[in-house]
Amino acid sequence: MPQLNPAPWLAILVFSWLIFLTILPQKVLGHIFPNEPTAQSMEKPKTEPWNWPWS
Repeated sequence: MPQLNPAPWLAILVFSWLIFLTILPQKVLGHIFPNEPTAQSMEKPKTEPWNWPWS
């Protein structure tokens, strides 16, 4: 049963993880996002108390 031989599959696993951990993060982080988040104000909005009709 050749599928039980771990030698080629271990090498494929190691090389694929090396690619995922070295090349892909650089490509993903290299993108420029068009909508930069803006800072929101720190003050909390004023809320009105809710009048429950059954109480």
